[in-house]
Amino acid sequence: MKTTSLFEWHRAHGATMGEFGGYSMPLWYPTGARQEHLAVLTSAGIFDTGHMSVIVISGPDALPFLQYCCTKDLTRVGAKKLPLDHCKCTNGAFLDERGWVVDDCVVYFFEHDRYMIAVNAGMGEIIAPHLEKYRGGYDVQVTLIDEEVDKIDLQGPRSGHILASCLEHPDRFFDGMGFYRFKGCLASGMIKCDRCGDVHFKNGSTALVSRSGYTGEFGFEIFVSPDEASGLWKLLIDAGTADGLLPCGLAARDSLRAGAVLPLSHQDIGDWPFLNNPWLYALPFNDDRSGFTKDFVGREALETSGFSEYTLPFAGFDPRKVDIHGDGANVFDSSGKRIGRVLTCATDVGIGRIDGRIVGLASPDVPDGFKPRGLSCGFVLVDRLLDYGTPVTLRDVRREIRVEIVRDVRPGRTSRRPLREMIDGE
Repeated sequence: MKTTSLFEWHRAHGATMGEFGGYSMPLWYPTGARQEHLAVLTSAGIFDTGHMSVIVISGPDALPFLQYCCTKDLTRVGAKKLPLDHCKCTNGAFLDERGWVVDDCVVYFFEHDRYMIAVNAGMGEIIAPHLEKYRGGYDVQVTLIDEEVDKIDLQGPRSGHILASCLEHPDRFFDGMGFYRFKGCLASGMIKCDRCGDVHFKNGSTALVSRSGYTGEFGFEIFVSPDEASGLWKLLIDAGTADGLLPCGLAARDSLRAGAVLPLSHQDIGDWPFLNNPWLYALPFNDDRSGFTKDFVGREALETSGFSEYTLPFAGFDPRKVDIHGDGANVFDSSGKRIGRVLTCATDVGIGRIDGRIVGLASPDVPDGFKPRGLSCGFVLVDRLLDYGTPVTLRDVRREIRVEIVRDVRPGRTSRRPLREMIDGE
């Protein structure tokens, strides 16, 4: 298995390791996944995400090339017209000609002729050749730079305070740093924005930092050179100790993203048409959703698929889960008829129910002394559209649990809150 630059740190600090995407990654640390999850909701957590892949798209035709290869209409992100709003990132997906997801992605805008793409663990070696298939007459270069970049995620309400204490010029960095904005570059220069300037840390590290993440909570994703990753990780760990910062593994990452209604590629999206799911913001629908604003790989398949299954979020009534591995878990309606299968089932330990209503630690009306038991949550793929509030039963080989279809899971998420509210109002 591959390892990240922080592998030895994880082992030295007692992490339980496991395989993910071809990498040996921390699943949890001695504190346990529950405490790691709660730290991200109440203080901060830090994640090694060096297993992610990064691709640079450059050249005069970079924009039209990405417009065709990526589902997102990049001309409608940020500024409503060209030139694109620089130093902004957005979610999208790469589909094959069947309309199936090859991988989801985040696109970072540097200049009209330079973009960075972040995809999932080990997927760079799949996405880069996928893009090359469509390069044709486009004057672009597709460059996989996994060996030149590592990544660290700092997530949670105290993450801004911790980050500020580690930056050389925090006020300059936070100025205009809205949701899905980024600043900085890598020391190598392969990832560089001439407009937004460098981001320097007090230990001498240079990084690209975006206000984004995979937890649903306020936080940042940091792209840094591999030779600087260990030093930066230790700087952030030391700075965050007083704020309750915990290193977090993949188990907490999974439960946090499930509670935030975020998909896991190749599990919640994958080998079926990218339709009828909670993430259609990645598709280029026009304003009245009667069609698409552009052509893209997989468009014709989506328009003609007749796909009639639906991916829907659910939340349970207690922490119990079903196991989606092995023989998997199925979904049954109130009459006992099987109507689909479970894609994700995790436990968000930061939420509970009061009088049937889901309440979280960050809910504006959370009662004093609220101690969440946690609720199971995730996604099902079913053969019909179900209304919110519809009860269904999930069943694996060992147990069955009662859940309901919901629009949203964890209330009070902080990812989009105003920056000053999170920095000054902590």
